[in-house]
Amino acid sequence: MDLENQRIEAVNGVQIPQLGFGVYKLTNKGEFETAIREAIRIGYRHFDTAKIYGNEEALGIEIQKSRIPREQFFITSKVWNTDHGYEATKRAFEQTAKKLKVEYLDMYLIHFASPDYMGTWRAMEELYSQGKIKVIGVANFEIQHLEELLKHAKIPPMINQIETHPEFPQNKLHNYLKEHQILHQAWGPLGQGNKTLLAHPELQIIAHAHQKTVAQVILRWHLERGIIVIPKSSNPKRMKENSQIFDFGLNADEMEKISRLNTGKRYAINPTGYIINPIYNWLMKLFLK
Repeated sequence: MDLENQRIEAVNGVQIPQLGFGVYKLTNKGEFETAIREAIRIGYRHFDTAKIYGNEEALGIEIQKSRIPREQFFITSKVWNTDHGYEATKRAFEQTAKKLKVEYLDMYLIHFASPDYMGTWRAMEELYSQGKIKVIGVANFEIQHLEELLKHAKIPPMINQIETHPEFPQNKLHNYLKEHQILHQAWGPLGQGNKTLLAHPELQIIAHAHQKTVAQVILRWHLERGIIVIPKSSNPKRMKENSQIFDFGLNADEMEKISRLNTGKRYAINPTGYIINPIYNWLMKLFLK
């Protein structure tokens, strides 16, 4: 049964489950199968993958095995840097759809603003117009990338998936996205599971007040900001806990206290470097291993 899940409406009216399940770095076959089966059993229906993760095919198999109707799932994937350009993106999409065993993707994103992402966007606009993608967007785009894309796009991006957590709330970019009716989706919403963050005294006090875990409080903080979250875990207990964030709320004082945790600390590489650094793609391959 689908878990209780709030939905956020994209600018085109598509309803996106606000809580999803990320599969980044879940590459061990046995671990992956167990994690996805358990996630589906708990009620997750929104799954986020990418070509570079190397698990699109495995995700498609597990979704098919569930025998749950395709339309009940919300499936996202992303076009990788080596497939940028109009023709290459069209081919990459077909390969992804084939691996996932789907006729359409609920969401397809440009993974990074690498060279020729304009050609990639043209292909995505065409695939969207053909009904092969329900929501088109980007990931790891900074304001300058979005400004450039908006100058040329016939269809503006509907979502931007970016690193976001209490120590790096992306306030400026978050406000820009709201202003331009672009949804904000957080990857690494728990700060990559950083133990210092999860043990922060202020967060522990708030968690105790609600009889919740610190991770649940952080995920709720994202929801209160209108952000879509895709936490990942292969631990059944944590997967269940991450889904139990719809039965409480944070007040203004608690939100303010969490906002003070902002240190500007990224746990991943700065995506701005791609445009100016010729070895960035090589670094990204190392980072994503």
